[in-house]
Amino acid sequence: MKDFKNIIKWGKETLSNESKALEHLESLLDDKFARAVEALFNCKGKVVVSGMGKSGHIGNKIAATFSSTGTPAVFINPAEGGHGDLGIVVGNDVIIAISKSGETREISVMLPFIKRLGVFIISITNNLDNTLARAADISLGIDIGEEACPNNLAPTTSTTATLALGDALAVALMKMRDFKPENFAMFHPAGSLGKQLLRVEDLMETDDLPLVKSEIKIRDVLQEILSHRNRGVAIVVDDKGKLEGILVDGDLKRLLLKYDNLLEMTMGSVMTKNPKTISKLSFVGEALKLMEGKITSLIIVDSDNRPEGLIHIHDILEAKVI
Repeated sequence: MKDFKNIIKWGKETLSNESKALEHLESLLDDKFARAVEALFNCKGKVVVSGMGKSGHIGNKIAATFSSTGTPAVFINPAEGGHGDLGIVVGNDVIIAISKSGETREISVMLPFIKRLGVFIISITNNLDNTLARAADISLGIDIGEEACPNNLAPTTSTTATLALGDALAVALMKMRDFKPENFAMFHPAGSLGKQLLRVEDLMETDDLPLVKSEIKIRDVLQEILSHRNRGVAIVVDDKGKLEGILVDGDLKRLLLKYDNLLEMTMGSVMTKNPKTISKLSFVGEALKLMEGKITSLIIVDSDNRPEGLIHIHDILEAKVI
C-alpha cells in the first residue's frame, strides 16, 4: 500500500534533523577550527585522513576534496594502516583522524605509532571526552544529539556533519591559498569541469577571420557569411580595425522576410551593433554563459576592441566541454 504522505514526512524529518545539526555545528566553530586550518596550511608534508567504516567513506571524500583544491592528501584505512600502510606517514605530515565515538579500536592501535613520529593530529569526534580527542593536538567536535536514523544507530547526521566540517576546512584552505579557477583546472584536466576552465584562446579560430566593412552590400558579403568555415558569420570593423558589429546567417533569414531589397542594403544598416565579445584569457565556461543558447558565435577582442579571434559553439562541442 502506498503511503506517500508518510514517506515525504520521513524524508523531511531527516533533512530537518541534519540541517539543525549543521546550524549547531556552525555555532561550534572557534579558535580550534582556525588553528586546525593553520596547521593544515603550514603542513610541509601531506594530509593523511583516516577513519573506519562510514567515517572512512567520509574521510576518503575529505581527502579527495583537499587534493583537488590544492592541499595534497591521502586516505588510509586504519585497519590496513596497522598492517603496513602506516609506512606512508612521515613526521612532517598532518593527520585528520575521524571517529564518532573517539574509541575506534583500529585508530587507537595507530595512535602510539603516530605519536612516536611526532605527527600533528587533528581529531574529529562527536564529543571531546574520549581517547582520540585527548590524544590529538587539536580536537574538533561535531556534537550531534541523535542520528537521523530512527534507531539512533546508523551514521547519518554524524556523517553529514563530519563531511560538512571537512568541506569547511577545505574551503578555508582554498581561501588562504588564494586557490583560483585556473588552479582547479590544473587538477581536473579530464573532467567536464576542468574543460570548462580551458581558456578561450585554446579553442578560438584566428586565421582568415571574416572581417568586412560596414559600407559593403549584403550581396557582396553573402558568400562570406554562408561559407566561412561553416561559421555563418561576418564581423564588421571600421577603418582602424575596431569592432562595429556582427551579422550571422540567422539574421539573414529574418531580414529576408523583412526587406525585399536586402541584397542591396549595406552591412552597417542591418548588422547587430555592440555584439557580445569575450577576451581570449577568459574561460570557456564563461563563453558558454554568454551564449546561453541564444547565440552561436562570440568575437574575441583585444584591449582596443579589435577582433583577434572567433569561437563558435561547434568548437566547444568538439572539445566535449558540454
